[in-house]
Order: sequence, then C-alpha cells, then structure tokens
Amino acid sequence: MLEQAVLKTVAYADVFDYPLTLPEIQRYLIGEPSRLEKTREILQYGRLVPDQLSNLEGHYTLPGRERIISIHQKRAAVADILWPRAFNYGRQISKIPFVRVVALTGAVAMRNADSGTDLDYLIVTEPGRLWVSRAAVILLVKLAARHGDILCPNYFLSENALVIKDRNVFTAHELAQMVVIAGSQLYERMLFLNRWMAEYLPNAQQGITIMNKPNRTHPLLTKFAEFLLRSPAGAWLESWEMGRKIKKFNSKSQFHPEADFSADWCKGHFDDHGTKILSAYNERLVMLEEHV
Repeated sequence: MLEQAVLKTVAYADVFDYPLTLPEIQRYLIGEPSRLEKTREILQYGRLVPDQLSNLEGHYTLPGRERIISIHQKRAAVADILWPRAFNYGRQISKIPFVRVVALTGAVAMRNADSGTDLDYLIVTEPGRLWVSRAAVILLVKLAARHGDILCPNYFLSENALVIKDRNVFTAHELAQMVVIAGSQLYERMLFLNRWMAEYLPNAQQGITIMNKPNRTHPLLTKFAEFLLRSPAGAWLESWEMGRKIKKFNSKSQFHPEADFSADWCKGHFDDHGTKILSAYNERLVMLEEHV
C-alpha cells in the first residue's frame, strides 16, 4: 500500500535526522514502486498529512520532528565543505594498484554530515590482491590524518564478491546512496548482480550518482606497480598481509556480527552500524502503528 510505503520511507530517514522532499520520498520509497504523480497525490490529498506526517515548506517529517529540517540544512552545508576533499581522496585511492572501484558512502555522500564526520569509502579490488591494496590505502589514511581528515575505508570487496549477502533496507540504501568516484562500469555490474535491491527500493536506481572523470595521473606507474606485485613475491606479500590482519581482526570481531574477513572481503564494521540503524527504524515503525 502506497501510504504505508511513504510512512516507512520517512520513518527510515528520521533515524538519520533527515527530512525528505517529494523527489527523495519517490526515489527511496520502500517496497512499493510508484510514479511521482501518484506519490505527490498521496501526500497532497491523502490522509497522511497532517494525521501521520508533517509538511513544512516541502520537507516531510514524522510529527513533532520538524526541527530536523534545520539540523539537516546545517549538515548539508558541512558536507558541501567536506565534499571536495572526499572526492580528491577518492581519486587518490583509485590510483592505488589493483583498486577497481571507489565509492563514497555514509553521511557525506548523503549531504548529512556533522563536523568531524569520517569520509567513508567502499573499495573494490582485483581478486587475489585485496589485502595488499588495503595496506596501501591505509598508508593514505595515515597521511590524511596528518591533515586532519578522517578517512574510513571500512568495506573492501574483490571482484569475486560483488553479490551482497546481507539483504535488507539498510544495505539496499548503502548500495543506492553511494557516490561512485571511479569504476562506474564495474559498479553498474555490481548493481545488476544485486537486483534484489529493487525489493526494498524499487525506484532507487533512478538517482544513482556517478562522478567518474578522466584520470589525469600517470596510469603507467600504477600498471608497473601491479606488474611487480603479480610476481610470486607479490603473492607471498598478499598471503602474509591477509593472514596477519585476519588473525588480528577476528580476535576483535567475535561480538560484532557485521565484521567479516576473508580473501575476498574486509568488512571492518566493528560498530554494528547497520544493526543499530535497523533497530531504530523498527522502533519507529512500532511507534507509528501504535499511533494509528
């Protein structure tokens, strides 16, 4: 039912203190495909506003949550300041050997960032070289920290692991909201392989953001580094780095189900962010049902 889908969509955004405009509701409509005209009709002439939703100057929130409009406006301004640095670091990551996709995720990608917000990235690498690539990315993370920038590349996948196993509204949002800085073709393949996303967000692919630009660096340097690392010594280095890091991370992840590590993925999700978001979302759904 479209009314319920709209309510769920606004409730999910509320977890992030994020008011939604009509186009945003349309794009992130949960579980219900709909034309924009129909969604507009429900909001303008249906029973949702003001009974179950608030509308203030075209921003829709849960009742009593109108203050998040000003909160989001301030966060959007912060994100706009952070964006050029986030894009620049993403381009630098894309030059690292064996990196095939770089996508900005999280609060900056959604223009909903506080000061001091991490710059989150999803990175896809060539199979068999994920951990060597990650080690090089971590060097960049440390260099960025000297300039006061907090890079958080907490999700690495190899091209062998493009199908996301955790299927829920949170992971669907993460796939749809990320801003692709490099590797658009492989990202499009990733979307195709994760067509299940449409079960949760049937309209989301309409607004995918891809920021690919011609690489102005010297690709021969990256290719030469990859040539050297494809040697037996490079394979040994990959195996050594993977072994020591997985051992270290597994000792930390036993109480964090979202963290997972293998030859084809490094999910450093020690804060169980997705679980917390889904729990907060479900609490809002229960509250809405009680209100009705």
